[in-house]
Amino acid sequence: MKGSLRLLCNWAKIGLLLLILAIAGCNTLKKVGDEELLLTKNNIYVDDEKVTDSEIKGLISQKPNSSVLGYPLRLNLYNLAKENPDSSFQDWLHRSEKREKRLNNLLSKKQVNRLQESFMVKGYSEFLKRIGEPPVVIDTSLTNKSVNRLEAYYNSKGYFNNSGTYQIVEGKRKKRAELDYEVTLGKPFIIDTVQKNISSPELDSIYNVFKKQSFVKKGEQFDLDNFTLERERLTTLFRNSGVYNFQESSINYDILRDTTLAANDQQMDVQLNIKKFRSATDSTDTSDPYRIYRLKKINIYSDYLFGDDTDSLSSMEYDNYTIYYKNKLRYRPKALTDAIFFEKDSIYRDIDRIRTYRQITNLNTFKYPNIEFIPDTTQAQLISNIYLAPRPKFSLNMNFDVTHSNIQQVGTAFSASVITRNVFGGAETLNISARGSIGLLSDASLSNETFTSELGGDINITFPRIWLPFNTEKIIPYYMLPQSRLLVGTNFQRNIGLDKQSLNSILSYNWSPTDRLRNNLELLNVEFVRNVNPDNFYNVYRNTFANLDDLADDFQDDPQYASFFEESDNAADPLRLIIPEGANDFARAVLDNEIPVSDDQLDEVNSIEERRRRLTENNLIFATNFTHNKNSKSGINDNDFYQYRIKLESAGNLLSMVANVVPYNKNDDGQLLVFGVPFSQYLKTEVDYIRHWEVGDSQVLAFRSFGGLAVPYGNSNNIPFVRSYFAGGSNDNRGWNAYELGPGKTNNINDFNEANLKLAFNLEYRFPIAGDVKGALFADAGNIWNVFDNENNPDAIFTGFSSLADIALGTGLGIRYDFTYFVFRVDVGFKTYNPAEQGSDRWFSDFNLKKAVFNIGINYPF
Repeated sequence: MKGSLRLLCNWAKIGLLLLILAIAGCNTLKKVGDEELLLTKNNIYVDDEKVTDSEIKGLISQKPNSSVLGYPLRLNLYNLAKENPDSSFQDWLHRSEKREKRLNNLLSKKQVNRLQESFMVKGYSEFLKRIGEPPVVIDTSLTNKSVNRLEAYYNSKGYFNNSGTYQIVEGKRKKRAELDYEVTLGKPFIIDTVQKNISSPELDSIYNVFKKQSFVKKGEQFDLDNFTLERERLTTLFRNSGVYNFQESSINYDILRDTTLAANDQQMDVQLNIKKFRSATDSTDTSDPYRIYRLKKINIYSDYLFGDDTDSLSSMEYDNYTIYYKNKLRYRPKALTDAIFFEKDSIYRDIDRIRTYRQITNLNTFKYPNIEFIPDTTQAQLISNIYLAPRPKFSLNMNFDVTHSNIQQVGTAFSASVITRNVFGGAETLNISARGSIGLLSDASLSNETFTSELGGDINITFPRIWLPFNTEKIIPYYMLPQSRLLVGTNFQRNIGLDKQSLNSILSYNWSPTDRLRNNLELLNVEFVRNVNPDNFYNVYRNTFANLDDLADDFQDDPQYASFFEESDNAADPLRLIIPEGANDFARAVLDNEIPVSDDQLDEVNSIEERRRRLTENNLIFATNFTHNKNSKSGINDNDFYQYRIKLESAGNLLSMVANVVPYNKNDDGQLLVFGVPFSQYLKTEVDYIRHWEVGDSQVLAFRSFGGLAVPYGNSNNIPFVRSYFAGGSNDNRGWNAYELGPGKTNNINDFNEANLKLAFNLEYRFPIAGDVKGALFADAGNIWNVFDNENNPDAIFTGFSSLADIALGTGLGIRYDFTYFVFRVDVGFKTYNPAEQGSDRWFSDFNLKKAVFNIGINYPF
């Protein structure tokens, strides 16, 4: 079986090599006719100045074939396909008189006909055409279309006398040419006067109040985009000023200009027209003018299903709302009315309708609502009916996954959750979940058992409001979609690390001031971590043990220390420290000066013992944090946006203040204890910024920067491992594996390297290759350091600007496949600048495929 797999892999490599050679040797002009020219470039000149604006370049109908780093990959893939594979097959079949007869006898005539339709004969050509790209040959009809588009574009900018031409510029290489588009603008037209003709007196009054905000102004150059913006502004203004039925189509402009006038008299008059309201069935011009409507009555149907008879429902009045329900009202009235932003006797505002839709959806109790308005045109009043269809009271979700990690060779993970809606009648959501996993241990030496297991569960309840003893509506109104979350969870691990047991509890609030801003306040974030198996430390952290064992080799032949050692299977090191007793006793003897060592060795043992104590001690984290997020992305296809995240966290301050009132017990190091555990005390801040630029068709330049600092103080002299920083991995510096890089210029001294200061910078160029296959080139820079803690290794400590020389650089390339709903990616990273090396060896010393790091990830790293 292994031999067959090896043979298959070899054939796959040979096939890939042949494909690469075929593409490399492919003739780019293979399918370009003798009288045709391959388009290689478009140039646009406006008044003799070259234009690089992507919007204007997008007006060109014909664009050159796409390329990957200057190479027309998709064109050459297309050229590899046969034009007429059926005819080629028939020619080959009949080229020899006996060939067809032999194949018919060997396969049967029916199978020979099927062979013609096979992938090797026909299918691969169709596949290459599908992922490839036909040659873009200059088509003068499309070129003239592009000229017309350019002229129309500059017409929309006020250059009504512009003229455009094009030239075909043949290059030195045969059958290739560039297209030069040239536009002469002339002088633009300027708006001289802006007049108005508004049929509705009420609309006229509203317009006059907000006239200064107009995008169309006297003395400015004509720009059609400004007229579009003004139509949108007026529509929004009127709909938020009581005109519930205002239609944008009621707005038009009369533009008076004479393009034959002299160049120094290019003025134009503009008249704004707002017509009367016209219904879809009204073809005459006898409609009434627009009016300002007020809300006469607001009805809420809390248990409405399509087709229900509303006459049979019970009703109640609450705070100027009428609530209809079946049998018994299952919701507290205030929970319903707080989600409605319409108020009785107030004017209609479209923003209130939008906010009502969003807040009802935010309740997570009803399906998307239906809001109906019934007008009384004689009184200019509205009756609003809000129909709420409830979601199921209970729902069950289950998931099953196959996992792999550096701890597990293979594992299975499952989770299940039960969701209960409207738990207390206020649209609260209760989520009870359980999860578990079991896997085969990768390294049997880490445990006496073969399997790992993990079991956990959470109880999570969400309130669609800020849950505090005082009213926060004036600070955080309901249109900001406020939510409160209370979570209690626990987790148990076996044969994973030190077999942690954790208990966590979170009380948090989140709200969105705008569509693109989101805030989250975790008022309480309590986490208790207990290490069940601390004696397994040296089995898990093998590098730390190796350093201690190497230091102990100088004393392994001394009989008085024989109890520290045991025989090993390693011929190069026949004796090793016994885990855990021998290692712990040896370290203790060194620190107690019972074993004579050098100062450097003493420092190393002290560092190892300090790390062991830190990673095996139990942790109690009692924190508060605030996170502010902004994302300017306007849609899934927006490739030009930015986003940032700012986070501030404080831990231990509340417990420290209580200690001044209620004295706590202390350990030997003078740390205050809660339930026998020293609580962590630190301040932490993070800033994360991402920027994307669209630099071409489906080409994106993505940048990320991250800075994080956690400073221990008071009851702590270091940061808990679960709140510290690490570097490397598929979403960080891809030239290193996770936890391998740093701190500073240290060279992977621990199995899991972490610190309390981190800087990271990433730059990635993403481009299409063929179809759903994408490519990327990236450069990742950054590192972690220790600062303001008890670390004493100078190579790991950040000391100022000079430490920036320790920033590592990893570069590489990646390939991704876009499955629409997610992206699967493989990245290959190389250590381009390694601060752990010395001198010139820092650059490119590990820049080879043998030492490359392969990263597999889902979706883009940033």
